[in-house]
Amino acid sequence: MKQQLPDVQATAPDVTVGLNRVGVTGVEKLVEIARSDKRPYVLTAEFDVLVDLPSWRKGADMSRNMEVVDEVLEDAVSEPTYRVEDVCGDAAERLLEKHDYTTKAEVSMEAEFMVRDTTPESGRPTQATVDIIASATASEEEETREEIGARVTGMTVCPCSQGMMSGRAKKKLLDLGVGEQEVKEFLREIPQAGHSQRGHATLTVESTGAPEVDLHELIEVARDSMSARIYNLAKRPDEDHMTFQAHADAKFVEDCVRDMAHGVVEQFPDLPDDAVVTMKQSNDESIHQHNAHAERVAEVGMLREEVAESLDE
Repeated sequence: MKQQLPDVQATAPDVTVGLNRVGVTGVEKLVEIARSDKRPYVLTAEFDVLVDLPSWRKGADMSRNMEVVDEVLEDAVSEPTYRVEDVCGDAAERLLEKHDYTTKAEVSMEAEFMVRDTTPESGRPTQATVDIIASATASEEEETREEIGARVTGMTVCPCSQGMMSGRAKKKLLDLGVGEQEVKEFLREIPQAGHSQRGHATLTVESTGAPEVDLHELIEVARDSMSARIYNLAKRPDEDHMTFQAHADAKFVEDCVRDMAHGVVEQFPDLPDDAVVTMKQSNDESIHQHNAHAERVAEVGMLREEVAESLDE
């Protein structure tokens, strides 16, 4: 009989301090997500798998984390799984079962996802890349909470710089003898230049159990929150469309986050009031070496109240 090796991880640490999150990160796995009457999505996903650790235990059983991820993904392949957040939820709950010393387990996942698209003017088929974000937290005291969302890329134009350029254009047109009414009409119809930037919108929804949202609809809300969508393929008419659209709807990062809030409230009326929405906008500034950022985390009920008040004003 082989001698049982000592379980060093189960011994007491030199410093008896508990830890919130211990585990493995950057675990790459293929995930197959089923679709009704269509071929499944196959994602190359990266997982973080973490548990809390009590003060009296030296280390967590890392191999059990890997074992749980493998088990869950094998089950996802053998039986249809329709939600990536459920993969995370199932894994988190199994982590609790396998680690009898833990009270909380967290599993998060990110994966690159391709969506079919059509260019706005030339009507050419193309594809857009988005990052799927999913996570779940299981604990002994509460029901498992799951999160689903995406990070998308678009274009924004600064309203401040555009306002300055509009003022410059107005002065020049008036100096040339153009009537004031004509100047107003021109500036209303032809948006003036403003510095533009590539924007990154992140939108997720978290609730008890799987959030009652469609991932594709979440992606659409996030893409529409910026000044204009962008496309991997763009003929000249498409470039003209994107440029005009962006300058006709100039937005600060703050505006993008607020438009995401409005989009969630409008698109998902059945979400429970205690569902939590995370909205972030980060812009790669074109005239600065720094970036602009804004975000909001709020329960849906609070967002509904705030959006309703703004519409009443």
